Amino acid sequence: MHSAVFLIEFGAIILALGLLGRLAGRLSFSPIPLYLLAGLAFGEGGLLPLGASEEFVEIGSEIGVILLLLMLGLEYTASDLVNNLKTQYPAGLVDMTFNALPGAAAALLMGWGPVAAVVLAGVTWISSSGVIAKVLGDLGRLGNRETPVILSILVLEDLAMAVYLPIITALLAGVGWAAGGVTLAIALGAAGVVLFCAVRFGRQISRFVSSDDPEKLLLVVLGLTILVAGLAQQLQVSAAVGAFLVGIALSGEVAEGAHQLLLPLRDLFAAVFFVFFGLHTDPASIPPVLLPALLLAVVTACTKIFTGYWAARRAGISVKGRWRAGGALVARGEFSIVIAGLAVTSGIEPRLGPLATAYVLILVIVGPLTARYTQPIAQRFFRARTPEPVTVPAPRAAEETTQVDEQIR
Repeated sequence: MHSAVFLIEFGAIILALGLLGRLAGRLSFSPIPLYLLAGLAFGEGGLLPLGASEEFVEIGSEIGVILLLLMLGLEYTASDLVNNLKTQYPAGLVDMTFNALPGAAAALLMGWGPVAAVVLAGVTWISSSGVIAKVLGDLGRLGNRETPVILSILVLEDLAMAVYLPIITALLAGVGWAAGGVTLAIALGAAGVVLFCAVRFGRQISRFVSSDDPEKLLLVVLGLTILVAGLAQQLQVSAAVGAFLVGIALSGEVAEGAHQLLLPLRDLFAAVFFVFFGLHTDPASIPPVLLPALLLAVVTACTKIFTGYWAARRAGISVKGRWRAGGALVARGEFSIVIAGLAVTSGIEPRLGPLATAYVLILVIVGPLTARYTQPIAQRFFRARTPEPVTVPAPRAAEETTQVDEQIR
């Protein structure tokens, strides 16, 4: 009987996610807020609370996080990351400063303590690579001059996750400064070794993993990723960081083949992850934090627009491109929920989960709108505030001819 209930519940979840994804596709909208709302509906205090399938959904959500970071790593090569670090690190520093500080300040002002401040800083700092990439494709801007600037900022944010996640993992585990320093050193050392091996021996690694049989390629890549993620988790680093590093180590045809094979799995388990996060958020806990989430969303939307504008200006992009770059970076999504999910499972602050849910719901909806309308609105606003230049009428040609004739006479 328990098995039958589990199948019914889990089948209902997958069916609901498929229908919500189809609805989001027809509306040209990110399905993330709909998945979060589905989790709220299936969780405690929701419309249809689940029981039998919650444990399986939890395991599926962990796999979803691993696949999200693996697919992210497959998007970049080690040389891309190194080049971005060398050329775009000032933009990354500006991005971190102006977008992480509001979250940290908000947590401290609400009296949540320093650990929650570090967590909320990450929630407000990291933009949603998936949502932004989809929006840029929908708007036909992948070939625009400002797009490499946007992608560089996203790459730096993703690379920073390899350092940030071990830090908050150690903080949430309550380890001391010494143990936390060891954890961070292990994470940095692992990232450095993987980058070095990927640059020097990337072809050999890809050749070892490569296979002409899609089934074997899928099994080897997926098994290797989960194995490394588990080892990273055992070392108190982060399973997500381990998956990200595996993705970076693979390159060429292997990365492209693995990307195509794993894309449906990623979408499935990522959707399950968002549902799981919603399951652990009581809908009744959102209204009390809705106003702080809205204020934080407004502030960090403005700081992201400033970040994109500054970075595009530094790259010599035109004013229109600067505003487009800023508006495109506003959306938050999967990684903000990943960070908040770590805090929710540790139980450091019960209001952090609802606040992060409301915050992501707001910005994942507003993000596509700012990407589309920031540039025309800013252009119209500044054009209205700029006074028209006063032009002095030039003397008429007839008058000039008369004056010249009188001088000759």
